[in-house]
Amino acid sequence: MGFFDLFKKKDKAKNKKYKLGLHKTREGALASLKDILEQSDEIDDDLFDRLEEIFIMADIGVDVVVDFIEELRSDVHHKNITDPLVLQEMIMDKMFEIYLNGEIVNANLKLNKNGLSVILFVGVNGVGKTTSIAKIANQYKKEGKRVLLAAGDTFRAGAIEQLGVWANRIGVEIVTKPAGSDPSSVMYDAIKKAMNENYDILLCDTAGRLQNKVNLMNELSKMKRVLQKEMPDAPHETLLVVDATTGQNGMSQAKAFKEATDVSGVILTKLDGTSKGGIVLAIRHEMGIPIKYIGLGEGVEDLEVFDIEQYLYGLFADFFEE
Repeated sequence: MGFFDLFKKKDKAKNKKYKLGLHKTREGALASLKDILEQSDEIDDDLFDRLEEIFIMADIGVDVVVDFIEELRSDVHHKNITDPLVLQEMIMDKMFEIYLNGEIVNANLKLNKNGLSVILFVGVNGVGKTTSIAKIANQYKKEGKRVLLAAGDTFRAGAIEQLGVWANRIGVEIVTKPAGSDPSSVMYDAIKKAMNENYDILLCDTAGRLQNKVNLMNELSKMKRVLQKEMPDAPHETLLVVDATTGQNGMSQAKAFKEATDVSGVILTKLDGTSKGGIVLAIRHEMGIPIKYIGLGEGVEDLEVFDIEQYLYGLFADFFEE
């Protein structure tokens, strides 16, 4: 069963946030898509070229788009499809398949069922890493979990204080050391405290300097060794925070971090602030990493667990409207 069939069974009321959050992409790069399909008399090379241009503008990624268009051409040929409007459903189904890539993709974080769960956050400065940590801390606290923060970004001016302000606002504890301290020493103090005092969740911030890959790898590896010495299966998740508004530059950052550490999922922030929301598909297709959360607003409640069906509806809501 494809996306289109699945989605027709869903409660449309749940999709308002995604529809609103992705309006810049829908009204920007994808604005002409429905009109082009409705106004085309036939499916020809010119139509495929126009579709290719639209999807590249949406930042889906050149490699992804080229493969996608070729598959679309092949399907049209083999199924002998001549009506351009049929492509609406085919486009969504094909993007659904691209994201899943034959797997069952679970956006929920992998937590330790028996005791402490440790989540490491990586990413360059300015992508919204600190606020993402705070938002996830807030969600778990509301679920009744005991949450501890570790201020491991000891090099950026104000990073420790910023996370401390969030911790105070949410009402969770935080482990800090003076600016310039070894981040791994913060990890050591934090995991000791978390284990000794029976915390449920430890959220660890890390330095956001995009150094050369060797230094980055060494720094992140040291943090993981410190955590694993106390808890062999930690961290349970390593989440890369990417700013959606940076487009393909964000892809370059993602690749650098993936080479430096075992990234298990992506938090894509500021998706509501870009007209190029197709980066979700680019990250998934080119790196094989699932999107775990997306940012659809500035509020503490506006970090959403990623839902591929809701996301595609947000991109193509115009297809569902008469």
